[in-house]
Amino acid sequence: METERNMMTKFWKEHSKFATVEEMMLDSNAQELTQHELPEILSLLPSLASSDVLELGAGIGRYTRHLIGKARHVTAVDFMEKFVEKNRKNNSHLGNAEFIQADVTKLDFPKHSFDMVFSNWLLMYLSDQELKSLAEKLLMWLRPGGYLFFRESCFHQSGDCKRDFNPTLYRSPAYYNHLMTSVLQDESEKTEKKCYGFDMVVSKTVQTYVKVKNNQNQLCWLMQKVCRDVVQQHQGGFSTFQEFLDNQQYTRRGILRYEKMFGSGYVSTGGISTTKEFVDMVNLTAGQKVLDVGCGIGGGDFYMAKTFEVEVLGMDLSSNMVEIAMERAVKEKLPLVQFEVSDATKRTFPDSTFDVVYSRDTILHIRDKLDLFRKFYSWLKPGGKLLISDYCCGEKPWSPAFQDYVNQRGYILYTPQRYGQCCICQKVGFSNVRAEDRTEQFIQVIKVELQRAVEMKEEFIQEFSQEDYDAVVNGWTKKLQRCETGDQRWGLFYATKE
Repeated sequence: METERNMMTKFWKEHSKFATVEEMMLDSNAQELTQHELPEILSLLPSLASSDVLELGAGIGRYTRHLIGKARHVTAVDFMEKFVEKNRKNNSHLGNAEFIQADVTKLDFPKHSFDMVFSNWLLMYLSDQELKSLAEKLLMWLRPGGYLFFRESCFHQSGDCKRDFNPTLYRSPAYYNHLMTSVLQDESEKTEKKCYGFDMVVSKTVQTYVKVKNNQNQLCWLMQKVCRDVVQQHQGGFSTFQEFLDNQQYTRRGILRYEKMFGSGYVSTGGISTTKEFVDMVNLTAGQKVLDVGCGIGGGDFYMAKTFEVEVLGMDLSSNMVEIAMERAVKEKLPLVQFEVSDATKRTFPDSTFDVVYSRDTILHIRDKLDLFRKFYSWLKPGGKLLISDYCCGEKPWSPAFQDYVNQRGYILYTPQRYGQCCICQKVGFSNVRAEDRTEQFIQVIKVELQRAVEMKEEFIQEFSQEDYDAVVNGWTKKLQRCETGDQRWGLFYATKE
């Protein structure tokens, strides 16, 4: 490990001789990249008013001066002396800040010292063991509810600076997702057991690098320190909902099985046919902005962008879904479509950002639907439209089998009437609310998909397995039975913002 630290130190001594932004970013185009990247990155951060911020790998202070302007106090750390000197010289006069030269692997602060930790290009210069140790420290240093932001180069380098040797570790986004969401901090007290971990708020590509360099490998994350309580453990013992989605409900293999049934690009009921029907209801026009909550693998987003020339942001909490969607986006070469791993209940956007909020069979996972619909309302422009399809339920009492199914999946289901009219849209402020029970359409779609499964049985088994085929067919058959008995319903909800 000491050898690795020496290599990293040697690497950065070589690239910090003049303490320029080109050296720090390892790119001759650093000035242009900075001009576009800074506002993009800063727009992702939560409000820093009255916050204590720790900036790790601060370099010459590209972000330090902006953080000082927003936060109560900034502690800026870098392990290259020339970088720290320049940062202090340029930014110490701006406000309440401390500048520290230190190796982050040897850094220490008291518990609950900060409201936010900000890091831009740091973790890829740590070994796996050093990274895990630092992640545990970050969780301890943050106050409950605090945020961690980090940005890394994944898969391969981005800069064009010549490098005689390059010890940088270009990890996959999945590696960071798993590591950061798996670390835990026990903060139990005598009378109360408390355990904390990081929940995903958003993970996305840095669009500046996509637009300027056609480079998809720059990713950033915003995570929040949250309490891991009993509720978060109920789905098969997984510590986070995202872990449950990626390891049980939406494994990569499982997603591709769904796609085989629903059609290329789709993991939601009816595939392209229901997508066309529902998208037509919102009357898209060129240049509009659409938010797709629970975008799956992007089929609907590609359809909207290609057909109507609208900008689409697809968001999903399943990193497996988004990873596949991003792979398809590269092949499609559609700059109008972006994807991100994010939690809609934690994500923020400025008021009046989108013309349409669209979601297919996703809100069933979310407990506080009323709060989410308030977010949707604020994110929509005046005249904006909301269109959602979702799993619903019949009136209770449910059959024991359906109750077990809902418990196993962790679904939060409402009847179509309660979902659309009594509980959500009208209370938030939406008008022209339509809540339609589309269960009969759902039943017909399932029957068509089951028939398609029979027709493609040999092809399906050859691509996957007999076991996979049986799992899909049995699952669809049970879904059909739940709908025919009245336990499970399918709703379509439409509303506008005046």
